[in-house]
Amino acid sequence: MKVRAPRNRTLILTEDERQRLAPQLLSPKNNLIAGDLTNRVIHGDLLKILDFLPDAFVDLLFLDPPYNLDKHFGDVKFAHRSNDAYQEYLESWFPRLLRLLKPHATVYLCGDWQCSAAEYQVMAKYLHVQNRITWQREKGRGAKSNWKNCCEDIWFGTLDGKYYFNVEAVKQKRRVIAPYRENGRPKDWEETSEGNYRLTYPSNFWDDISVPYWSMPENTDHPTQKPEKLLAKLILASSRPGDFVFDPFLGSGTTAVVAKKLGRRFCGVELSQEYCCWALKRLEDAEHDTTIQGYHDGVFWERNSLKQPRPPKP
Repeated sequence: MKVRAPRNRTLILTEDERQRLAPQLLSPKNNLIAGDLTNRVIHGDLLKILDFLPDAFVDLLFLDPPYNLDKHFGDVKFAHRSNDAYQEYLESWFPRLLRLLKPHATVYLCGDWQCSAAEYQVMAKYLHVQNRITWQREKGRGAKSNWKNCCEDIWFGTLDGKYYFNVEAVKQKRRVIAPYRENGRPKDWEETSEGNYRLTYPSNFWDDISVPYWSMPENTDHPTQKPEKLLAKLILASSRPGDFVFDPFLGSGTTAVVAKKLGRRFCGVELSQEYCCWALKRLEDAEHDTTIQGYHDGVFWERNSLKQPRPPKP
C-alpha cells in the first residue's frame, strides 16, 4: 500500500475491506430482471454478460470506454490501434447496448480528440446526435511540439426527438466581472457579501470541472477517473429522481456514487474486481456524505468559487 501524506484523502482499500466487499458483487450467469440489477455493481466482462441483461430498463446510459490510447487499467492493458480498428471495437458493443434502453432514453459517450471522430460515426449510425459537450481538464502534461491536451468530449445522443432534459437543474452560478445596474439595482445578477454572481444557462463548453486530486475525498488511484461534478450535470439534466442510470464501464464507481447521491437507481459493470470494491466503498461513504464538489443549493458553481471545508489537520 502506498504511503500517503497526512492530508491525502485518496481512497484506501484495506485487505479486510476487500474481503468484506467482494461477496457483494454481482456476477451474472443467467438472465436478470431490472430488480436484480437495481443499485448493484457487476463484476465481469461486459461482452460476456450483455446477453443476461433485460430489455428496456435504462433511462440514462453513460459510456466512458477506454480511449484509443495505450493505457493500463489495473492488470488490463488497452492498446492503441488504427482509427478503423477502434471504430470496430466500438461496434462490438455499442449497438448491443441499445436494446437495454427505454424508448426515450439518453446516451452520453466520452472520448478525447484521438477517438472522438470514431465515436461520432458510431453514435450517429444508431442514434440522434443532439450535441457535443467539451469539458476542460485543467490537468495535463505540457508539450513542446504540440498544443497541450487539456479537454475531452462527451457526445449527447437520444433514441428519438422526444427525450427528457431539465435545463433548470443544471444552471451555473458565475461571477459577474462587470456588473450592470438599472435604477441603481443589480440587473440579472445578485450582490452578496461573498461577491457578485449571476445564474446562467449551461453551454456545451464546461470550464468549471476539477479533475479529482489528492485532497478531494472522491479521489481514487484510477487512471482516468471522471469527476463527480461532471456526472452530476449529466444525471440532473437527463434523468428524473428514481430513473435508472447504467454505466457499463464503471471504473472506480463515480456514476453509481453520483446517481445514489442524487436519488437515482443505478447499475454498473466493471472488469476489475479491485475497482469494483473501490466503487462499493465509495457507495458506503455516500450513505453519510451526499455532497458533490462544486454543487450546492441546487446550482453549479464556477471552479474555485464555492468554499469547501478543509480536511482536518492530523
